Amino acid sequence: MGTPIRIIIEDLVLEAELSDTPCAEAIARILPIEAVPHVWGDELYFEIPVSLPPDETATTRVNAGDIGYWPPGRALAIFFGRTPMSTDDRPVPASAVNPVGAIRGDAAVLRGVRGARRIRIEKV
Repeated sequence: MGTPIRIIIEDLVLEAELSDTPCAEAIARILPIEAVPHVWGDELYFEIPVSLPPDETATTRVNAGDIGYWPPGRALAIFFGRTPMSTDDRPVPASAVNPVGAIRGDAAVLRGVRGARRIRIEKV
């Protein structure tokens, strides 16, 4: 079983879960974290204090609501729709991410927090 987490962006609170892969477990160990999120299409990403290489799960095939660790930027990415790399409605990361979790519910609500200055991720 994974680690339940809460994602807080301004007044928006989302429930999510980190999986039980080694990469996700490394992220769970550093929680809580706060960062300034950047926007890339319908993706939020932000640097975290974890430095890991791509693992055997690394992929460019993600869905809205997925959470991935992006090794080149040491960043956590939360996908909620099309990105500049998309050719259809599915998000496509800039390069392979290690899938580490998923949002419970509709990730499209993240469109309402573009321009947010702070994101917090904590264990529930």
